[in-house]
Amino acid sequence: MARYTGPVCKLCRREGEKLFLKGERCHSDKCAIERRPYAPGEHGQGRRGKLSEYGVQLREKQKVRRAYGVLENQFRRYFEEAEHEPGITGENFLQLLERRLDNVVYRLGFATSRNEARQFVRHGHILVNGSRLDIPSYRVKTDDKIEVAEDSKSMKRMKEIAEYNEEKELPSWLQVDFNKLEGTVLTEPVRDEIDLPIQEQLIVEFYSR
Repeated sequence: MARYTGPVCKLCRREGEKLFLKGERCHSDKCAIERRPYAPGEHGQGRRGKLSEYGVQLREKQKVRRAYGVLENQFRRYFEEAEHEPGITGENFLQLLERRLDNVVYRLGFATSRNEARQFVRHGHILVNGSRLDIPSYRVKTDDKIEVAEDSKSMKRMKEIAEYNEEKELPSWLQVDFNKLEGTVLTEPVRDEIDLPIQEQLIVEFYSR
């Protein structure tokens, strides 16, 4: 399955809530879901029937997959891995998604969206433990040091992002120094600090059918 390249605001409207795919725009009055709070398409404003149990599970799965920007096959592999780990499958699953490098770059405030973070990683703007790493799906570990490459710190966009995100609330499992544009993974992600309203049990039920 190819990665979606259309207008990302349509994805938020399709799911009926903000997925924060557009960075600063999502926090402004230009946000598409604020202006048009209905599904895209010719019949978006029409009356919809009640979703089946399967439909509810599918929508939750699609919402989370789109929010993290993960393709279907990879998304399912994360779930299968989570199933084989000790603990609660749904929480294991979300932790795997949170530990993706592109998500950590976003969480640290070095990008205003996961999509922008993914681009920064792919273009070599991010270092992990002093080495350039261009794999957005890289899984960070405790004590990993994530920083913006020295030759990228002077980028106009990077300065704008740092100024915009300087007051951003940071999850307790991460630590950041905005003056140096570097952060540290302190521990494993904490379920309670995932800001999206996710019902991971619905995804567990979807893949367990």
